[in-house]
Amino acid sequence: MAEPIRVLPEEARRKVASGSALLVCAYEDDEKCKRLYLEGAMFLTEFRSKLPVLLKDQEIIFYCA
Repeated sequence: MAEPIRVLPEEARRKVASGSALLVCAYEDDEKCKRLYLEGAMFLTEFRSKLPVLLKDQEIIFYCA
């Protein structure tokens, strides 16, 4: 497996705002995601439910604090 590519917060924000990337809180626990929520992000549980319809080349940015 390849190493993850790190992006600066400003770049992540720009990509999410433009719709070119999804922002996903990487915690399993929804309560923890609520506490660490970033604007435009989705919870990991929501992301998993959308997996079947995501395009294979969709950029996804995971975050954790």
